[in-house]
Amino acid sequence: MRRAEILIDQQLAGILTETEDAYSFEYDKTYLKSKPQKAVSLTIPLQEEPIKSDYLFPFFDGLIPEGWLLELVHKNWKLNPRDRMGLLLATCRDCIGNISVRPL
Repeated sequence: MRRAEILIDQQLAGILTETEDAYSFEYDKTYLKSKPQKAVSLTIPLQEEPIKSDYLFPFFDGLIPEGWLLELVHKNWKLNPRDRMGLLLATCRDCIGNISVRPL
């Protein structure tokens, strides 16, 4: 099992978890009580219950480098391009925009 903190504007928004057969995202209870709240994406709405998926959520997958940058990551860090969670954890600590991913 691998986990990551998902931050919005440097504030903990929730936890992304990968298990052997699924992914889940759960918003932090403190974050849900704060104002103003922002959802991670339109496809991951604000809610107390964990959101589950059989594959990495498209929003998070979209943060992973593509093209020549993905090749560079693959060659230099020896990361498998099919290991989407591993790529997310290794390359998305400081993304463009207000989302950050920190490994737990």
